Amino acid sequence: MKKRKKYLKLGIILCTVLALTGCTKRLKDSDNKAVVNETTGQVLTKNIFCQPTEKETIEQYNKNKVKVEELPKCENLSIVNDTYDGIWDTIFVRPLAWLIVQVGNIVKNYGLAIIITTLLIRLVTISLTKKTALQSENMKKAQPELTRLEQKYKNRTDQESMMMKSQEMMMIYKKYEINPMSGCLFSFLQIPLFLAFYEALNRLPVIFEGHFLGLQLGTTPMAGISNGQYYYLIVIVLVIGASYLSMKLNSTASMSKEQAAQMKMMTNMMIVFLGIASVSLSTGIAIYWVTNSTFTILQNLWVKRRKEKNA
Repeated sequence: MKKRKKYLKLGIILCTVLALTGCTKRLKDSDNKAVVNETTGQVLTKNIFCQPTEKETIEQYNKNKVKVEELPKCENLSIVNDTYDGIWDTIFVRPLAWLIVQVGNIVKNYGLAIIITTLLIRLVTISLTKKTALQSENMKKAQPELTRLEQKYKNRTDQESMMMKSQEMMMIYKKYEINPMSGCLFSFLQIPLFLAFYEALNRLPVIFEGHFLGLQLGTTPMAGISNGQYYYLIVIVLVIGASYLSMKLNSTASMSKEQAAQMKMMTNMMIVFLGIASVSLSTGIAIYWVTNSTFTILQNLWVKRRKEKNA
């Protein structure tokens, strides 16, 4: 009960932070239409952290009354701002943007900087992600007993049976060291992490002006394909592939036929959703997503092998 209250408090804190999110603001012209970069096809962000460097981009900002000359150069971006921009920007988005810039200054490529920053964050949070992976493996071992428990109380809906079922389920959880709340903790934290990355990358001109392996970091697959650059299809393929493998490794073994069918349907629906979403994600965001998912895949494989050796 105490742990549940702890996680409930954490959830309330995170929801409060998200409620104070300073969302990315799109640059709009005098007709209230989004301003699009003619070269990359991307919609420009109004509340950027630092100066763009491309002449065309600077002209578009100045034309729409954004004085980019008053902003610092991206390589000189400070971790703190002279004015208070709210909890979300101050604690999450701006420090993350600063970290990406610092790494980019070192490695001289901002696509690589996104990858390294993502890995650094995953390494810092590895204790949480490891717990999630362990919970998944423990749940797979417990699944046969949980399935038998479901069959045992299949047609019993009275209060006494439900209480007995709940007690037996807790015993199974205790036997296999399963803590459902602990296992879901990192999945819950994934949401603000993704939003923070999304905000930071969209508000750094060095990102949406940069390139990585021939791909323009600010360009979406939709914009690239519409300009005849069909190699941007690889972005969609990588997002879908990494997401599918990550979900497959997290699926629970020894399911009943009904459970397996439901899980397969949910996975397919999620993959379709991610496939559609990836069309409009910038290459920079896609790099973060693929790196994050790949780390999850490798970590889950590592945890699985360790569990098998210790079994």
